[in-house]
Amino acid sequence: MKTILLKIDGMTCSACSSGLEKYLKKQEGIHSVEVNLVMAIAKIEYDDTICDKKKIELWIKKAGFKSLGEEEGTSSEQRRKQQTKKLIIFTILAVVFFYISMGHMFHLPAIPFLDPGKYPLSYATALLLFTICFLIYGRDILKSGIKNLLHKTPNMDTLVTIGVISSFLYSVYGFIQIAKGDLSFLDLLYFESASFVIYFIKLGRFIDFNNKEKTKEAIQGLVQITPKEATKIENGKEKKVTIDEIREGDIIVSRAGEKIAVDGEIIQGEAHLEVGFITGESKPVKKKKGDTVIAGSTNYNGYLKYRAQRIGKNSTISQIVQLVMEATATKAPIARIADTVSGYFVPVVFLLALLSLLLSIIGGNPFSSALNAFITVLVIACPCSLGLATPLAIVVSEGKGAKNGILIKKSEIFELLPKIDTVLFDKTGTLTYGTLKIAEVKNFSTKKDEELLQIVTSIELQSNHPIKNAFQTLLEEEKWEVLPVEQFKVIDGKGITGTIEKKQYLLGNQKLLSENGISNHYQGKEKELAQKGNSIIYVVEEKEILALIGVQDIIRKEAKQVIKELKKRKIQTIMLTGDQEQTAKTIAQECGIEEVIANVLPEEKADKVKSLKKEGKHILMCGDGINDSPSLALADIGVSLKGATDIAIDSADVLLMNADLSKIIELFDLGHNTMKIIHQNLFWAFFYNVIMIPVAMGIVHPFGITINPMIASIAMIFSSLTVILNTLRLKGDKKNV
Repeated sequence: MKTILLKIDGMTCSACSSGLEKYLKKQEGIHSVEVNLVMAIAKIEYDDTICDKKKIELWIKKAGFKSLGEEEGTSSEQRRKQQTKKLIIFTILAVVFFYISMGHMFHLPAIPFLDPGKYPLSYATALLLFTICFLIYGRDILKSGIKNLLHKTPNMDTLVTIGVISSFLYSVYGFIQIAKGDLSFLDLLYFESASFVIYFIKLGRFIDFNNKEKTKEAIQGLVQITPKEATKIENGKEKKVTIDEIREGDIIVSRAGEKIAVDGEIIQGEAHLEVGFITGESKPVKKKKGDTVIAGSTNYNGYLKYRAQRIGKNSTISQIVQLVMEATATKAPIARIADTVSGYFVPVVFLLALLSLLLSIIGGNPFSSALNAFITVLVIACPCSLGLATPLAIVVSEGKGAKNGILIKKSEIFELLPKIDTVLFDKTGTLTYGTLKIAEVKNFSTKKDEELLQIVTSIELQSNHPIKNAFQTLLEEEKWEVLPVEQFKVIDGKGITGTIEKKQYLLGNQKLLSENGISNHYQGKEKELAQKGNSIIYVVEEKEILALIGVQDIIRKEAKQVIKELKKRKIQTIMLTGDQEQTAKTIAQECGIEEVIANVLPEEKADKVKSLKKEGKHILMCGDGINDSPSLALADIGVSLKGATDIAIDSADVLLMNADLSKIIELFDLGHNTMKIIHQNLFWAFFYNVIMIPVAMGIVHPFGITINPMIASIAMIFSSLTVILNTLRLKGDKKNV
């Protein structure tokens, strides 16, 4: 199976996106399809042994749309300019057309050779020619409407197409009668209705397009934040090159005031870099030799040489852009509901329009009035606002989240966040920084502390657990030689083992001792260390306990406030850790967490998540280690921190780029506000149609309230604008929308 993200042109409403989904899913080799209306992208999973990109793009074309190739988060400036130019031209034509066709109603002086009273055929011919121009302008609408009707996936364009063609053909019939001398048809021409419906729909789409583009600012900002040029060391000399000329392993120079060109590792110099665009940190971060740098970071005050490591699609920024694009390609359940409703909505509206036509004729009204009602219902019921209600809010929120260092992988997260009632926290590296130090050594052996610690350090450095950092720091301070380690092995949730000079060493917790049948006479010493907030490492050589090492971690400065805020929101907090119970309780007490589940293995963590979900709890799990990955995957929402292990990041639904726990509160606020806006959007979209369709059908005609197709198209634009403007409130900085 392969997955591809394609940029789609020609979609105008949720019926378009859902229709394309249905059509593609019918094709052989297509496994799944998710089409995002706002971002105009399709995420397609397919069997590459049956079909390929070329065949998929051909199917998209047959469905009435166009593939613009793979999505790379690029700008649409050229398309915007083309649309602006066409809109200006047709706005001028619309004003002239309005003057010719309706000027006499407002007692405006008639154009001499187009006066309907004196030159009726010239007048009718001018209206016909203007209308043909507008039909050409709106050919994309007509083409889409016809194709979707043929594919049995009618959409908004289908409604408009039927209305416009009906109006145009009836007017052509009237034009022929005028040419034969029957001037009574002068008042029965609806050329302007067909033309103005197309014009106002194109105007609405232009506004819609511009607003959709604004929702991509955070993503496009990431793409555009890297410089176009860099200084490369080539044959010992500095040379200006473009970003495309940089290859992995090249040495790049960065001076104060310049931006880092590509991801890499510093090999010389130090400087303060502004990395807030990627981490959300407000202050510049000091970087020195051995540290990594991210493309787009601003060098404030130093001279750096760094080795290019990740370029192009492998860079941090490209991966984030891809992550956000994939997230916007997924659909929240509430968005699928809107799509389903739109799928039924279009045929129902068509039936209501036909009913209006028949009832008007039966009621004794002239055919022209009945046709007017038919066209008006089709135009006013356009489901644009319904299609925008959910995806637009999700894209804006995901963009805002990315801008603030919160990367959301799945759009379903927004619907799940307001339901969360329990948050589980791992301890080491999550509630704490994972910045450990060796606090105390209780040595029961004949070895000197230095010899003992050298052995333990050599083995610990082979692991990926955050606890190794304490020994890494010790090694740098003491300048020890790292001893060769053989048969190294990680024992999940219990510890590690390795052989040095043919002697096997076990480093871990009480469970590791029990598993290996080692009797423990030092539980009192363990408790003593644990009460001081230490994590305990037993050091065993060939079944003999040599020592107990107490390692302390530092609690994150924001942890206490985050727990306090979650409690205020009636959200239960639980610490779920593989560490000793006493150590865990000490950290939990300081953070304000009342419930602690300690000494648990990875599978036991996962079992706890399962049991809480069976109790009806909605779980958010926050962790950073390999042992957290099963729990992160099982939780309703998994949250991982930047710097976590790869498997933890892959298992999580949300990644906090600056490893700041307070972002969890921002995540909850974002989820709450997004769903609030979505519900408001859906209300206004449905409310508009419920109110306006009866008006268009003529039900309130006895009260003197009537509308025509032109007014209907303006009302349709107003409906979409209401949804767009309401959604853009999410871009504000206020917590409460």
